[in-house]
Amino acid sequence: MNHTPIVSARGLSRHYALGRETVAALSEADLDVMQGDFLILQGPSGSGKTTLINLLGLLDNPDSGSILLDGVNAASLSDDARADARRDRFGFIFQNFNLIPVLSAGENVAYPMLLKHTAADAMQKRAQELLAAVGLADKAGVRPDLLSGGQRQRVAIARALANAPGVIFADEPTANLDSHTADTILDLMQRLNRERGVAFVIATHDLNLMEQYDARRLVLHQGRLHIYE
Repeated sequence: MNHTPIVSARGLSRHYALGRETVAALSEADLDVMQGDFLILQGPSGSGKTTLINLLGLLDNPDSGSILLDGVNAASLSDDARADARRDRFGFIFQNFNLIPVLSAGENVAYPMLLKHTAADAMQKRAQELLAAVGLADKAGVRPDLLSGGQRQRVAIARALANAPGVIFADEPTANLDSHTADTILDLMQRLNRERGVAFVIATHDLNLMEQYDARRLVLHQGRLHIYE
């Protein structure tokens, strides 16, 4: 296993204006995400979980501090290189699924590969394999509006895996699911973590998750990150 962090944050801070005040969404955070990590990021709404995920995934820029990708400072990357890194190195899963409604499940999974100009045959084959991996082999031609919430989230997981990323960032991926379906989705993510070696960083406000899953625990409180090994 490679012992160089896939993503490394040092002194990461992000502030937002709230009226006349400035709010510290994140303050001086340090974090290494290693190959095969399964990290659960906890904290109440407004604690900075989404801010941290957006910074680590290069969807936003910090006010101070640095983010290193395989040892390279992300601040030195052009906008195109950052977009390429998001496409090739990272996968994203959101609580609202963010599937393209006019595309089938298979086409949604294939879309990141289309952006990478993957050959059509290889793209279709991998999309089908990934749908099978999340238990939806028979749903490739079905559009999202005909799928349940749990099925849509499984499609989103398959899509996040499309370009074989090193890290998948999941922002409240079970918030819109019932408890049974949420457990099924989290079990699936942990299985994929074990079998494929992809790291997961999962933001949640569910305090019960730490009792159910073998994970490193990250807790955000008032913008401060606390790590429990």
